[in-house]
Amino acid sequence: MSSPEDRQERAGSAETRAAIMEATHRALCKHGYANLSIQKIADEFEMTTAVLHYHYDTKEKLLSAFLEYLLDNLVDEHTNQFDIEAIEDPHDRLLVIVDALLVVLVGIDNPDRPIERADDRPPLGGEELSMALLELRAQAGRNESFREQFTVNYDYAWDLMVATIEEGVEQGVFREVDPGQVATLLLATMLGGRAYHVSLTHDDVASTVRNALVDLILDDLLVARDD
Repeated sequence: MSSPEDRQERAGSAETRAAIMEATHRALCKHGYANLSIQKIADEFEMTTAVLHYHYDTKEKLLSAFLEYLLDNLVDEHTNQFDIEAIEDPHDRLLVIVDALLVVLVGIDNPDRPIERADDRPPLGGEELSMALLELRAQAGRNESFREQFTVNYDYAWDLMVATIEEGVEQGVFREVDPGQVATLLLATMLGGRAYHVSLTHDDVASTVRNALVDLILDDLLVARDD
C-alpha cells in the first residue's frame, strides 16, 4: 500500500500535468504551432520552464501528450454536454454528432449547444482551437505519435456513427446502406468543412456543409421510404 506522502505526490503531479495541458492549450491557440515554444507555454503557466522540461523532454513530446489530452477531453465533454448515448432516435443522435463535430467545434454560435467550460479553461471549440488542430493534423503525416492520436479519435467517432446508422437501419429509420461507408463520408466531409472554415475568408462554409449533410445525407439518402 502506498503511503499518504506517495499519494499526495501523485495527485500533485497529476494536477501539474493538467495545468501544463491547459497552458499548452492557451499558448497553442494564441501563437499557433509554428510559433509555439516552451517559453510561450510557460508564460501561460504559473511555474517555470524547468517544470515543463521536468515532465516533458521536448516540445514534441509535450504536444503529443497535449493532443491526447485534448482529444480525450473533446470526446468526454461533448458526450456529456450533448448526452449523445441517451438520444434514442438514431436520426436525432446522428444529427447531434454532426453538430458536435462540425459547427460546435469551429465555434459557430448556437445557444442550444454550449461549448464553454467551467472555470477559466479555454472552450473546446472556436476558430483558434480549430486552427491549432488543423496545424497539428498537418504534422501527422511525419509525426507517428500525432497520427496515432488522430487515428484513435477518428476511430471513436467512426464507431459511434456506424453503431448509430446500424441501429437506424435495424429500426427502419434509415434505408439499407453501408454504415462504414456513410460514416467515412460524413467524417471526411466534416473535416473539409472545418478546414475550409478556418482557412478561407468566407464565414459560412461550416454551416453550409452542415446544412448540406442534413439535407442530402441525413434527411434524403439515409431516410427510409415506402417506395
